[in-house]
Amino acid sequence: MARPADEHKSSCRCSCGAAGTYAVLVSTPTGGADFPDDSVLDSLRGAVDPLEARHESDPARPTDLKTQVTRFFVTGVLSAVVDYGLLQLLMLFGLGYGPAKALSFVAGTLTAYSLNRRWTFQAEPSRARFVATMGLYALMFGVQWGLFMLLVPWFHGLGWSTFWATTIGYVIAQGVATVTNFIVQRTVIFRVR
Repeated sequence: MARPADEHKSSCRCSCGAAGTYAVLVSTPTGGADFPDDSVLDSLRGAVDPLEARHESDPARPTDLKTQVTRFFVTGVLSAVVDYGLLQLLMLFGLGYGPAKALSFVAGTLTAYSLNRRWTFQAEPSRARFVATMGLYALMFGVQWGLFMLLVPWFHGLGWSTFWATTIGYVIAQGVATVTNFIVQRTVIFRVR
């Protein structure tokens, strides 16, 4: 049924579901099918999952490069605290530095991915993006872990204690991957849908 010209504004109605949930449906100006209003769903998203940003991937408000770099740095620091802290904790409990680094890398990687997706790049969840990111992190694991495993024995050979050998080895290996991670994530990973 056609609407008069002065009624072309979207009209909405609310309905209550059986479980007490509410859905807001918006009619199109042409009288087409009803569809959920995204802004209402976005506002409810934070109530359902407090870790999920309410307005992700808003194309009208892209995050600028300076903000992304700053957020990537903060995320990197937090992820490094998780990675390095777990590395030292696992070694304190007797795990060798190789396996400890592998486990701490996984924990740091998952922390970095979650924060970068939700906060730094404000990207919607995507299976393809997750797979691409894990592929990148697998490559970076090879670089970081390989460099770490070369540097620690070399530093031990110089007479350094295990603490300093693993700490400096960690810093160097982490530094090699950071810039590469940012460039690949910004230009490739978080453009994947």
